[in-house]
Amino acid sequence: MAEDVTEGRVPLSAQIGIGCLTAFAGFFGGGMVAVLIAKIVGFFTKCQAVDGTPACNWHWYALVGGAIGFVGLPALSIWRLNGRRS
Repeated sequence: MAEDVTEGRVPLSAQIGIGCLTAFAGFFGGGMVAVLIAKIVGFFTKCQAVDGTPACNWHWYALVGGAIGFVGLPALSIWRLNGRRS
């Protein structure tokens, strides 16, 4: 007999809620990690940041890191939730 494909899956409404919450956290978390990477790159390239800013071109690093986190964390969370349960 065929197994029910939807067995063990999280309902769509819960997936949307989880995706929205983790997208918010992923954007800011990814941005902060990317600014840390910008500081490390700036140290090795000997870039002098403007006073009051964390690193050279930090806003571009934060934007790219935030975009990766915005997509990556919700995708990972939903993928792990819908995985096979033992």
